[in-house]
Amino acid sequence: MLLPNKDGFEKDPLGYGALAWHKWAMAQTVAGYTVDLEAGPTSEDLKSPVLWLSHAHAMAEAARVLIQGNPNLDPMPPNIRGVSHCQYHAVALMLVGYSLEICLKAMLIIKKGVASYQAEEKEHRHHSLEKLAGFVAGLSSKDEAILKALSHFVRWAGRYPDPGFGKETHAEEIFALSEHFQISAKDLFRLAARIMGHTREVLAEKS
Repeated sequence: MLLPNKDGFEKDPLGYGALAWHKWAMAQTVAGYTVDLEAGPTSEDLKSPVLWLSHAHAMAEAARVLIQGNPNLDPMPPNIRGVSHCQYHAVALMLVGYSLEICLKAMLIIKKGVASYQAEEKEHRHHSLEKLAGFVAGLSSKDEAILKALSHFVRWAGRYPDPGFGKETHAEEIFALSEHFQISAKDLFRLAARIMGHTREVLAEKS
């Protein structure tokens, strides 16, 4: 019941996709903790850093599979396949951005504790990765530019072709940051790995 179950997804994709907390509750029960599965999770239960870090890893893995994969663009007209190819990678960048957002918020929960994090949760309810990463020491101006550009993919560029009325210049900021700082895929993924790896330092501080 605790192990991955591909058949479970095939039989009930929506239910299986929403089952993470229940599996975490069962894992805690096996470890000797008392968890009321029938009552369901409280807000405090859902702030468990384990759930957040696991979700961040799942997002990162989904992005990795997409980036290393080869999308089938044959159904699209030949002249549109390049468009779809760019959008495919925008979706992958959205997942990279979300994985970092979730990981950074998990670290904030660890650093502050659940109660303190909940008390100021509204302050962190945004997608500005460069702001969320403010506690990560040693970020360069290029690192901050990568996070700022990646935030656009989380907010809109990975989800829609349009940033919204009055925000058309937001696309220009992505190009400007990328060109000014000469951001490569290697730069982006090295920073992502560094930020996610910072979790070890945050955990060490609390131990």
